[in-house]
Amino acid sequence: MSSSMDLAGSYTLRPGVPRSIEGRRPVMGHGTLGRLLRGQQGEAVERTLGQVFTLCAHAHRRAARLALNAAHPHPEKRLPNEPAVLLWLETARDHLRSMALDWPRRQPGVPIKPAQLAWLRDCPLSMSHSAHQSTEGQAWEALTQLRCWLEDRLLRQPVGRWLIHHHEPDALARWCRSHVPPLPPVQALHTWHELAHALAPATHRLDLLDPDPAQQAAALRALAIALASDDHFAQHPTWLGQGAETGPWTRLRHRNKTTTATSAWTRLSARWTELMEIAAIQPHTPAQHMPDVLASGAQQVGEGQAIAWCEMARGLLLHWVQLDAQGQVADYRVLAPTEWNFHPQGVLAKALSTLAPQDTVSALALAAAFDACVDCQVTTLAPTEVIHA
Repeated sequence: MSSSMDLAGSYTLRPGVPRSIEGRRPVMGHGTLGRLLRGQQGEAVERTLGQVFTLCAHAHRRAARLALNAAHPHPEKRLPNEPAVLLWLETARDHLRSMALDWPRRQPGVPIKPAQLAWLRDCPLSMSHSAHQSTEGQAWEALTQLRCWLEDRLLRQPVGRWLIHHHEPDALARWCRSHVPPLPPVQALHTWHELAHALAPATHRLDLLDPDPAQQAAALRALAIALASDDHFAQHPTWLGQGAETGPWTRLRHRNKTTTATSAWTRLSARWTELMEIAAIQPHTPAQHMPDVLASGAQQVGEGQAIAWCEMARGLLLHWVQLDAQGQVADYRVLAPTEWNFHPQGVLAKALSTLAPQDTVSALALAAAFDACVDCQVTTLAPTEVIHA
């Protein structure tokens, strides 16, 4: 089964008007997923969700397994959780895919040409959306190959050394300007820098995850109650009474760090930097020293009920499930990053509404910074001006 356009949905961004974001994903509301998955269990649930959410299928399959295992009434029937390296590898693939295919489309007046993708021809990771099932050992080998490719092809130095000197957004901007060959994603970052640095929407981070286990458990339980009690919550979610944003810049590992004001540039640069952070992870590192780059897990929130979380390329993914006594799905909800970031009263919407009505250049930069996982276009008040973002 593949998702239709009706289920996939789309978003339209309109700079300079009060209703600056219109659109939705029908599959997220009206109990659609619950009806689709009802009666399924185990790997069948994972497969179905991977087919519905093709762009980030690996993260949805991981979150589904975590949620199902936590909620299952029969522990002996739980499936083994996947190793973290599989999430790291697929998130790196997602970042590369977005940089290669989406970033050029969001550069105004720069049509995509085959030559623009030439830098990816020798990349060890395929950009295909099809499932990339592999063993833990194969995933580590692929991550090692990615690191070598990035060092030889893009960075021209060890990735660990690069991160020491260019981890901060301003340092990355200087590197993009003067220390690299003309690669399309670096050119995109350089082109965006001055504009994106000046675009500084107010920030309201989705801080559901917390270093304090008790605080995190309470927050996730509250969100699970909201998901379970409202069929429409997953389409227009709120946290602490307002819209919230999620992305690589809001990770749990950044929670207690003092950061400068978050701009569109901070959000864009976080995607590039996280790609390097993932590539820098070394195999055979003792578990106690392995970096906590992407958090994931699950907790039971009622009898046969659980919520799972997974930090993936676009932000924090959440799955909620209610199982019956046999371990079959009675209800299911998914809350993905796009619904937070493209909320009609959210951070992005407010930033778009303050732009000039014809400022499609800034709107495209903001679209790249918040990175929808469905079709997204920018239109102006002139009905003939439509730019796919």
